[in-house]
Amino acid sequence: MSLLQVEDVTVEFGGLRALDGVSMGVDAGRVTALIGPNGAGKTTLLNVVSGVLRPGRGRVRFRGRDVTGWPQHRVAGLGVARTFQNLQLFGQMTVREHLLVGRYRLTRTSFLEAVLRLPRHFREEKEGREASDALLSRLGLADVADWPASALPYGRQRLVEVGRALASEPSLLLLDEPTAGLSGAEAEEVGRLLRRLAAEGLAVLLVEHHMDLVMSYSDWVVVLDHGVVIAQGPPEQVQSDPQVIEAYLGEEAA
Repeated sequence: MSLLQVEDVTVEFGGLRALDGVSMGVDAGRVTALIGPNGAGKTTLLNVVSGVLRPGRGRVRFRGRDVTGWPQHRVAGLGVARTFQNLQLFGQMTVREHLLVGRYRLTRTSFLEAVLRLPRHFREEKEGREASDALLSRLGLADVADWPASALPYGRQRLVEVGRALASEPSLLLLDEPTAGLSGAEAEEVGRLLRRLAAEGLAVLLVEHHMDLVMSYSDWVVVLDHGVVIAQGPPEQVQSDPQVIEAYLGEEAA
């Protein structure tokens, strides 16, 4: 059984059907890419999975549990993390502080324990800093750990956002166009990171327009067009599907 199962999900906005009976799965240890033209419903599907939207019909199951319509914080608490199409960084917070915020779901220290500075508060603070520093090194951000994230070049800001999501130690990572605005070399760096994460057992659901990255680094590709799944399968199979070429890939080649 897939870690994430989307079953017959339909979403309408004022009579406009953004998703129409979408069914798909995301497995642990794989990068699943979700592609399609602008307006195909890709971000809408991520919003349904992460609890931002409740579908009009259908179900979302995570680890076999029906989480349809759960609020975002409860979904996140199960181990689902995401990034957004537009950067969502916090003012003048440093890079390290962004990762520490990302670890919030893992903390168990109560308000009273923090105020009284009891042992668990210090233990979790130490663990959080060590884990954050290890992740900073892995992402190549250790040299700017104490910089305000907003002062970094755009590509590294994108990495900070991915790092904040990874800091929560999720089992499912939702990425909404993580390479938007990045150079080819920076996009390749993200692709290699996703392959390493998948090899460690993480499930990745990637919304992406960078087709070279999708075809090179994903294990499974799902294609949406006007809210409908028109194809899904291994990258090489989807790449040669006539319906996909007409709806999306051919559009890019034109």
